[in-house]
Amino acid sequence: GRCARCGENVVGEGTGCTAMDQVFHVECFTCMMCNNKLRGQPFYAVEKKAYCEPCYINTLEQCSVCAKPIMERILRATGKAYHPHCFTCVMCHRSLDGIPFTVDAGGNIHCIEDFHKKFAPRCSVCKEPIMPAPGQEETVRIVALDRDFHVHCYRCEDCGGLLSEGDNQGCYPLDGHILCKTCNSARI
Repeated sequence: GRCARCGENVVGEGTGCTAMDQVFHVECFTCMMCNNKLRGQPFYAVEKKAYCEPCYINTLEQCSVCAKPIMERILRATGKAYHPHCFTCVMCHRSLDGIPFTVDAGGNIHCIEDFHKKFAPRCSVCKEPIMPAPGQEETVRIVALDRDFHVHCYRCEDCGGLLSEGDNQGCYPLDGHILCKTCNSARI
């Protein structure tokens, strides 16, 4: 047959070899980058072109976390390439492969739960973050007197009655205090 590289006939015993369903002269079957002979050596075929292992590895994308070449599956997110096991939350270090995630202003990757824990407004009563319940995507935050509250923490400071529902619904602030209508009237 004809050499797939140079186009000349391959004639004579031991002068040719086959690879990638093609015939080559032994001298022509070389790495596309460094020209090292590949007969009898491991090689990688990319679009009908042969590469020695070191040259092939140099063509691979590098993981933006560990900087090692990505030999198997590439995970692409935030415009970068990752090994699936390197794509993790910066806080809990859990793998985010196939899991919803978000990115903060500094480009740090977070699982949704840790993002809420870190950046959600804090309740002025219990000091816990106001964030969606597990499995939910939204939550309710009450803002009164420039302070944030969970629905269940939004209570009259004097009687402890819930201000978000029931007979005492509504806030009647007095001197920076969160009060129900009855307690507001009593203080006045």
